Amino acid sequence: MDYKFCFQISPSVVFYQSNKEKKHLVELQKLIKKGYLRERKDGIVEYIIGDMDSISELLKNIMPYLRIKNKQAKLMMEILVKKKKVKSGRDFLSLAKIIDKFKELNYSKKRIQNSKEVEKVLKKEGLLTP
Repeated sequence: MDYKFCFQISPSVVFYQSNKEKKHLVELQKLIKKGYLRERKDGIVEYIIGDMDSISELLKNIMPYLRIKNKQAKLMMEILVKKKKVKSGRDFLSLAKIIDKFKELNYSKKRIQNSKEVEKVLKKEGLLTP
């Protein structure tokens, strides 16, 4: 599906920790047995899980215990299910609108694309049929 609708949707779950406490993310990665670690230049280590099946499995296992990120987890599960069913420009736009909800729940400073931009491009490319 990548770029079939001019954009790529790439879900991921990321855990952050100071490089001083990297051992906690190493232990978590050993426990989960998915994803990879990335050390950023600002002293932060990220544990990234990026494939959809691994994300789904992780969320199903931890959702009963979540208190703070419960809404994000439910929204991610919805996104994962919907992403697999995208067949048309309308489906893709609907998925983009769900993803927009993350902005309200997270600190998405770097995110520059949204469903309005997606809709403009899909219309321009003739991928949105009435």
